[in-house]
Amino acid sequence: MPPRKALVVVSFGTSLPRARQAIACLEERLCREMPDRTFVRAFTSSHILRKIEREEGIRIPTPEQALERLAREGYTDVLCQPLHILPGYEYEKMLRQMQPFRDAFPCLRAGLPLLSGPQDYEDCCRLIAGKAAGLGEDEALVFMGHGTGHFADAAYSHLLTMLHYRDMERVCMGTVDGFPHLDAVRKALRRQKIRRVRLLPFMIVAGDHAQNDMAGPGPDSWKSVLESEGYTVHPVLEGLGENPAIGDIFARHLQQAAAT
Repeated sequence: MPPRKALVVVSFGTSLPRARQAIACLEERLCREMPDRTFVRAFTSSHILRKIEREEGIRIPTPEQALERLAREGYTDVLCQPLHILPGYEYEKMLRQMQPFRDAFPCLRAGLPLLSGPQDYEDCCRLIAGKAAGLGEDEALVFMGHGTGHFADAAYSHLLTMLHYRDMERVCMGTVDGFPHLDAVRKALRRQKIRRVRLLPFMIVAGDHAQNDMAGPGPDSWKSVLESEGYTVHPVLEGLGENPAIGDIFARHLQQAAAT
């Protein structure tokens, strides 16, 4: 009897149905990579899961619930692929959630987050270079990442250094909860005499942070702060998950995990 195989794609999640399309794009890409595996979606945010069930009547499992179900149903080979940006707290949380199931499956493996190795940074630089190709002389791309207190927060600065090394000086990277922060972005814009800004989320989904902290009407949103300083700001509400090149990076990580 052939082994029963499953693919669990793990996201933080979002309660915004439109933003969830970015997650679906990546899930579809990964399913094409592993067509012989049963697909299971899992979200890690209990707050988001409760809100989706309350407002939409949709019940999405946590990673633990997904693994419990697969164990009951006799699956023996499970791949867990996270859709995290960094190998930070959320990724470590997923690995801890997997640990109690090591004896439940003969084969249980995990893929890596988006920015995990040199090739990942190279691929993201190429993606961003394509977006920056048509910038005007007084225009900049500003990306908003989530940021974290985990040491993996350094990934944002590393990516920014690589972009500038490739002469993409008018690409800025900031975060909500880490470094670089908005003040660092503002300083970079002033130094380059930028007048027009394209704001984009460096997040898998254009969810609450993108809709409110980045592009919202409130006085503290990045859009409002930059507009108050005289910049013309154009927000682009598109999650990274909607870009096929990001799907390719996660697909590579999935294949690497399958080969271990």
